[in-house]
Amino acid sequence: MRAQVLKNTFHHPPNMGLGYSIFAKPLLAVQDSEKAHGRALKILRLMVSNPVTRGTLSILYKPSKQVPTSVFGTDFSNPFGIAAGMDKRAEALRGWETLGLGFMEIGGITMLEPLGNPKPRMFRAGKSRALVNRMGFNNPGSEKTALQLDKHFSKYGRPKIPLWINLGKSKLTELEDAADDYSTTMQRLWKYGDLFVINVSSPNTPNLRELQKDDDLKKIIESCKSVNDSQSATHGKPAKPILVKISPDVDDDQLIAIVNTARSNGCSGIIASNTTTSRPNAVAGKEQKVFAQTGGMSGIPVQSKSTEMISKIYKMTNGEFPIVGVGGIMSGEDAWQKICAGASLIQAYSGFVFEGASLTKQVVNGIEMKMRQNGFTSLEEAIGSAHGSD
Repeated sequence: MRAQVLKNTFHHPPNMGLGYSIFAKPLLAVQDSEKAHGRALKILRLMVSNPVTRGTLSILYKPSKQVPTSVFGTDFSNPFGIAAGMDKRAEALRGWETLGLGFMEIGGITMLEPLGNPKPRMFRAGKSRALVNRMGFNNPGSEKTALQLDKHFSKYGRPKIPLWINLGKSKLTELEDAADDYSTTMQRLWKYGDLFVINVSSPNTPNLRELQKDDDLKKIIESCKSVNDSQSATHGKPAKPILVKISPDVDDDQLIAIVNTARSNGCSGIIASNTTTSRPNAVAGKEQKVFAQTGGMSGIPVQSKSTEMISKIYKMTNGEFPIVGVGGIMSGEDAWQKICAGASLIQAYSGFVFEGASLTKQVVNGIEMKMRQNGFTSLEEAIGSAHGSD
């Protein structure tokens, strides 16, 4: 592939004042990060409930370019999606469609309804463009989520973009019973989701990352696959793709083992990566206080770690096992780096907190521009291109 694939020339579209006011500013200006998050979702829901404001959002933020791709047997209008954690309650499904995303991931959803960890549990470091959270899978639980999705589907039909569902483990469920916990949630939500993600890498549920070990992970995958097959037969529809979301804090041997377990047991791909418990050197003052908080860190500090992990997985699987890249995407350039490292699709969470709703347009239009600059006629040609012919 072309050596010039990682050209650094990249021009961001102008930041739109309205978008900053209605989306990014509430997240950044309010002291309590979790309340700001909820406020932003409420504003988005309100705006898409009205045809006029919904149309305005689409005009302002929907990418003007198309970057179609096909992964997991599914067609995507573009490779950029919202990551898990942003919409835990499936409250803003129409909003993500309106913003022009290629897909959306809700959750994590657990079998039981947990309250999550004590508040405050989300912290923002603005200068470092980093978030620390110890939310603890706070969500309505699988039964209430099923009711919420059923209500949405009955009123609006299936979403216009693929809906992914992130599966977590209930805090009260013992590790030895984790497989049943994950598969029960999948069974309750199967008919609503287009793809399911086994999340065994959140640092905010005690000992959850222990489930990344070979035998435990294999049991969870097998249990979810059994549900997948039975639901497929019951509904007369194809089985849904299953991915595993991994921690950026595993070493190379652990990474190889996790990928091999997922691949050999019938998973369709990997999401790299979740938040990190490691910390870079922080600046003084308020930023230092945020970095000192317990929990998983996302945003710029995990950016290179995630991209390196994507590159390693791509190499070890010869590019034959799809990777979804997430971690520190704040611009089209960041997304392009992950695609060239080997990601077939990319996601953001913290990027929307710090860059606002215009991030979708920046990323998708930016990817299309980079493809043209480097002579690629399809996204598939760009995936893993940083590795050349190795």
